[in-house]
Amino acid sequence: MEPIHACDSLNEVRTNIDRIDARMVDLIAERGAYVAQAAQFKKNADDVKASSRVDAVIAKVRGLAEASHADPDLVEAVWRTMITHFTNAEMTDFMHR
Repeated sequence: MEPIHACDSLNEVRTNIDRIDARMVDLIAERGAYVAQAAQFKKNADDVKASSRVDAVIAKVRGLAEASHADPDLVEAVWRTMITHFTNAEMTDFMHR
């Protein structure tokens, strides 16, 4: 995590939030591209759902959140939403092979 500096105005705070939002969207897009590639290696619907992998990812990001002093519950909620979306898209792709 980059060091946080004290802002001198609300505009500066918002500028930093906008900068972070842009990075987060780019990272979500990058993650989605890798998820899309993963579908080609999966043999059945259970492989797509990969519940044990989901559990491992959630445990990992909760630990990362704690180490970064982020709210682990918020991080888990964001990841679960993202994983559900990507899994649904991957399942659609898998079913149309």
